[in-house]
Parts: sequence; C-alpha cells; structure tokens
Amino acid sequence: MAISNKIQTCITQSSWIRKMFEQGAQLRAKFGDENVYDFTIGNPSVEPPKAFHNALKELADNPQPGMHRYMSNAGYDDTRAAVAEAISSRCNQTVEAAQIVMTCGAGGALNVVLKTLLNPGEEVIILTPFFVEYKFYIDNHGGTSTMVPTLSDSFQIDLAAIEQAITKNTKAIIVNSPNNPTGVIYPAEDLKALDALLKRKEQELGNQVYVISDEPYARLAYDGMDVPCIFDCIDNSVIVTSHSKDLALPGERIGYLAANPAMVGVDSFMEGAIFSNRVLGFVNAPALIQRLITPLQHESVDIGAYEEKRDLFYTILTDLGFEVVKPHGGFYLFPKSPIEDDVAFIEMAQKYNILLVPGMGFGLPGYFRIAYCIDKEIIERSIPAWGKLASEVGLGK
Repeated sequence: MAISNKIQTCITQSSWIRKMFEQGAQLRAKFGDENVYDFTIGNPSVEPPKAFHNALKELADNPQPGMHRYMSNAGYDDTRAAVAEAISSRCNQTVEAAQIVMTCGAGGALNVVLKTLLNPGEEVIILTPFFVEYKFYIDNHGGTSTMVPTLSDSFQIDLAAIEQAITKNTKAIIVNSPNNPTGVIYPAEDLKALDALLKRKEQELGNQVYVISDEPYARLAYDGMDVPCIFDCIDNSVIVTSHSKDLALPGERIGYLAANPAMVGVDSFMEGAIFSNRVLGFVNAPALIQRLITPLQHESVDIGAYEEKRDLFYTILTDLGFEVVKPHGGFYLFPKSPIEDDVAFIEMAQKYNILLVPGMGFGLPGYFRIAYCIDKEIIERSIPAWGKLASEVGLGK
C-alpha cells in the first residue's frame, strides 16, 4: 500500500458531500442535467458582484510593478488594513491590520489557528452538527475532537453540555454561525454566556480556552437579523473566514484570520499564526486575489436571492410534512429524516433523482442536509419529485 494507514482510514471516513456529488455526476450522465436535483454541495451558483469584475479589469489594464513577487507571509498591508476596517465597522472595538493574516480560504485559516494553538493531545470542542472537515483539521495538528450536542429542538448552543465537556485538556471550541448545516445564528446573549462560562472554567482548571469562530456565511443573514461580532462577546476569540460565499469566490481560496485585540497574549498568537501560515506550505494568500478583494470588503452577493430560495424550499418541505428548523442564515436546510436511518432515506431519494447528504456526515444521524445555493428553477422543477418521496415515506397524507 503506497499511502499511510492513517490516510487510508481518513479516506474511508471522509466527506459524504463529495461522495454524493460524484453520484450526482453519474445520474446526470444517465438522465440529463435537467432531470437531476442535486442539493449536495455548497457551491454558489451566483456570480461575484459587478464590483469584483470591475476590479479585475482595472488590475488587468493597469498592472503594478512587482505585483506578482513575494510578500510578507501575513499578506499585503493594505489588504490587512481593509479587512481590519471592515471588522471594526461591525464590532464595538478597533481591530488593526496587525491582528489580520490573509490565508488560503477559511480552511487554511482554521489549520493555521489550530497549528498555532494546539499541543499534542489537547482537545477541541466541536458542536454537533458540524462541518465534517473540522475533525480532520484538528487531527492534522495532534489534537483530539470532543463532540458536544446542541439543543435538539433549535440547534442552539447547549451551555450545560459544553460545561460538562470542558476538561483541563480543552484548548479551544469551534463555533460556526450561521451554521453549516443548520443555518442557525447564535445570539449575542448566548455567546456572552459562553464567555462567562469559559472564564469561570479558566479559574477552576487553570487553562485558557479559545473560541474559534468560523464565519464564511456571516454576511448571509435573513429576516433582518445580524450575526453578532464574536469580538464583542468573547475576549479570547479568533475569526476565521473566507470570501467563498459572500463574494461567490470559492475557487479562489481567499480568506483570513483575525485575532481579538482583547485576547490574552494576542501579539504572541499573531507571531505564531504568521509562522504557521508559512510552514504549513500556504506561505501567503495568492497575490492577485488579495489585491482584488482589498476594495471589496463591504461588497456582497445578492442576499435577497438566497432568502427567496430559503423561503421557497422551507415552504415546500413543511407543506409536505417534513420537520425542519427554519434557518436564518447561510444556504442550507437540515430537516429531520422521516425515517430513522438517514442514509437509507437519501438512498430512497435517489430513486427520484434527488441528491442529499445524510446527517451522519455532519455528526448527527437522523437528519439530512439540503444546499439551496443553486438556481431557483432547479428547486421548482424538483417539487413533484419531493412530493413522490414524501408520499413514499408516509408524509403529506
């Protein structure tokens, strides 16, 4: 065997999302694109805002000397300053460029933070359901994952469960709001209560616990809601995010990490993060895309289009009898499976060319995920297939 035993094991446990996406390609080849309803992957169908294309054309028409050369590992100073200003504009404190590292997407940022923080064997709490790659990222840097459930009726933070899970080995908690896969937003009062809990546990156990806030969907909030600034709620916090969703640039792999200026030892953390960015092999975020997103920190895709599709899909599902917590952000729905075995349910859905991801892929069996970041017409065309599926499992009668 050419690959390590560990990687072979990881492959067998790896993403249901990609597995279902590949099955979708087979179905499309057999039945045609228009007859397959693929809700598996969070790959936005919308295009970047016009301002992005304008910036791209401007840069191509007016190249700057040295624009493709090496740079500081943390990224361009003006890009970091623009990001810091954008964060400061939604927080009640001032963030400086010195607290920003430009990274290769949110995944790159998460790996940089975990490498910077973790000693071998230290624990990272992840809240179920969760983005499946968290476990692999934590393992990358010698950590262990501790899965803690959210509240079953709302998917909100369960403070009692978190308190019970914290040990002297706990180093960090990853929170993701709006959440993938549920779309819920954690309110500020819950995050502040989490901060109070962590400070109390720090006094009790003598170890500092960091909160890593994974925020690629932070601008995709609906119903007039805002996503609270984690820096206003939790002192020892780090933001990791990307422009994959808010600017519809997933293929460009551009993101950043931002450390709370109030963090204990923030300067030391930043020194470690810049070093980790280099030695992990990212070295720095790509030069061209850094320059392009510098003036776009207050731009976004059309949030209203996502909200419209959320409303359409939520209505379809609830009218058919599916149980689902209404999401207030992101572009996912996470309904309860109408049969206990969520894998069996998604296999049943494939008979009607509906492609879904089982909840077990997110650490919570008994549910399934729908990604609605696709053309509205696909959702509308899928309605009869959903009706047949619901009828087969005894819903909608």
